[in-house]
Amino acid sequence: MTGEDELKLLGTWASPWVSRVKFALHLKGLSYEYVEQDLDNKSDLLLASNPVHKKVPVLIHNGKPICESVVILEYIDDAYGTVGPSFLPVDPYERAIARFWVDYIDQKLVIPWKVAFTADGEEEKTEGIKQMLAAVHTLEGALKECSKGKPFFGGDSVGYMDIALGGLLAFLQGTEELCGSKPFDIASTPLLLAWVERFTALDAAKVALPDASKLVELAKMKRAQMALSIKK
Repeated sequence: MTGEDELKLLGTWASPWVSRVKFALHLKGLSYEYVEQDLDNKSDLLLASNPVHKKVPVLIHNGKPICESVVILEYIDDAYGTVGPSFLPVDPYERAIARFWVDYIDQKLVIPWKVAFTADGEEEKTEGIKQMLAAVHTLEGALKECSKGKPFFGGDSVGYMDIALGGLLAFLQGTEELCGSKPFDIASTPLLLAWVERFTALDAAKVALPDASKLVELAKMKRAQMALSIKK
């Protein structure tokens, strides 16, 4: 990529939101500079680029920062519409449906997943897992409806919904060990289970998604640190 079209991604390796953006950039075949951030010691560049939320991901395009993963995905699709595959459908109604389901993923799947992971008590953890699994069950139906029998939510090729959910996969796969619950299984979500295999086999996914076992190790370490701080 030339200096006239410079892309820089601020992120951390253990962020599902950053994984989304990495996947999108690789799917489009765009070259970019990746700058790993330490969120415990935030860089001046991150604070200047995202002064409102002070978090990753941030995509800097020709010196201009764009924040929030779903906003970045749509920006990439708009800015590089003629490069690689499009993420969002052309039809306005289908675009609206894709946006609805991405919002559903972030509100109804991600939020209870975070609750299940961070809950102090068993009751709160159980409720988080229950809501998370209910959302996964609903997404099983969404996949059937949106894919129309094709491999991905986007049809024959990966789309906006695929990227939004796919960026979370390594983190959801660590849920079984961390929370004692498996999000995808052959009995209740056969379509999603097959979709997971197809998605993770993509070259862009191999580049963008972190190792689930490393995420589990990091999560256990953070839990131990939290437990120690509470005792103190």
